[in-house]
Amino acid sequence: MPIRITRGTGGEVEVEGPYDAFAASILARAGFMTFPTLRGQWVRLPFDLGRAWENEHASWAADMLTAARYHVDLDPGLRPVPPAVSAPPTALRTRTATTAQPSPPSGRRQQHR
Repeated sequence: MPIRITRGTGGEVEVEGPYDAFAASILARAGFMTFPTLRGQWVRLPFDLGRAWENEHASWAADMLTAARYHVDLDPGLRPVPPAVSAPPTALRTRTATTAQPSPPSGRRQQHR
């Protein structure tokens, strides 16, 4: 059964499914908090930090858990929105100005008397 990271009905980002102490430490590193409940543990991100922050930390947690070889199911709505694609900056200079330079003299320098 995968670890599921979802947005709950109240808008909170929470973790469901079985996880061990190592997965809990990864989730804590990503900003998730753990609270005891009558049925076990409730793992969620802090409230009111904005959807962009929540999405970023939820997908960061999913990436770290996946890298640690956990099976993770991330709610598609929690993927961060990529920044708007802008046109590449125009080059200020299309050609590089070069000046031919003589090569340095080879060998030892002679001393003038």
